[in-house]
Amino acid sequence: MDNLIVTSSPHISHHDSVPKIMQGVMIALIPIIAISIYFFKMRALSILLVSIFVCVITEYLFQKIRKQPITINDGSAMLTGVLLALTLPPTLPLWMVAVGAVIAIGLGKQAFGGLGSNVFNPALVGRAFLMISFPVAMTSWIGVDGVSSATPLNLMKMQGQTTDYLKLVLGNVGGSLGETSAIAILLGGLYLLYKNYIDWRIPLSYLGSGVIFTLVAGQDAIFFLLSGGLLLGAFFMATDMVTTPITRTGKWVFGTVGGILVAIIRLYGGYPEGVMFSILLMNAVTPIINRYTNPTMYGRVKTNG
Repeated sequence: MDNLIVTSSPHISHHDSVPKIMQGVMIALIPIIAISIYFFKMRALSILLVSIFVCVITEYLFQKIRKQPITINDGSAMLTGVLLALTLPPTLPLWMVAVGAVIAIGLGKQAFGGLGSNVFNPALVGRAFLMISFPVAMTSWIGVDGVSSATPLNLMKMQGQTTDYLKLVLGNVGGSLGETSAIAILLGGLYLLYKNYIDWRIPLSYLGSGVIFTLVAGQDAIFFLLSGGLLLGAFFMATDMVTTPITRTGKWVFGTVGGILVAIIRLYGGYPEGVMFSILLMNAVTPIINRYTNPTMYGRVKTNG
């Protein structure tokens, strides 16, 4: 009994450590990374390498300055770098990529206390900053042939022109590095579900509510599902363990409202894409969702007021 250590709850033991989970998500991203490099060549590789390097260095410097344990080996900073890069256009100057990476880690993660304390998805914080600061660069696109072209969502928004479904599935379209190929994203998402690294309730409700809203609005639901960053956001951003609700009911609420927000922004807003905004908005209200979807403790009865 002399060696008994009593700590506060929760008393949970699990075989999946942070590095192992990060490694699993990186494995799931391999098809998306591969297809982005295949289509955009050195542009994609350069953006990925710069984003990863700057994210890792920024985390190291922040922790060093604050005299905190250095945790860059857990893979979370590297994962943020990859996710940020996959949300960026292949034409973005590398110095802007570096700025976005600094903001993603510095403002989106370390400013809140590091991994587990951040309110917003760090990669999306970095992308939001770039979108606000450099809107022209963030909306300049090229096709897989290297020629300037609009994304499928831009074509739909400005000209009412939908893209061939097969191109959206395979990735033979313009767009951010990680949003072109639906099949690559689905392969990664299915791997995450198989390994139980994400909760199926969020991607199902996120995609389902958006599709239903689009159908009710009389629009092309298949195009809505396959185009833009919807699938990438549903499987890799909206399912972030830190910034999403912890209750089952909360996950349904998070995904459902988030999916509806995407559809509203895409169909009625001035911006053709709405995934980033929807997830960041839902991140902001996650504490409220957790509070009001918290299940009743065993042995207690819910009361009015």
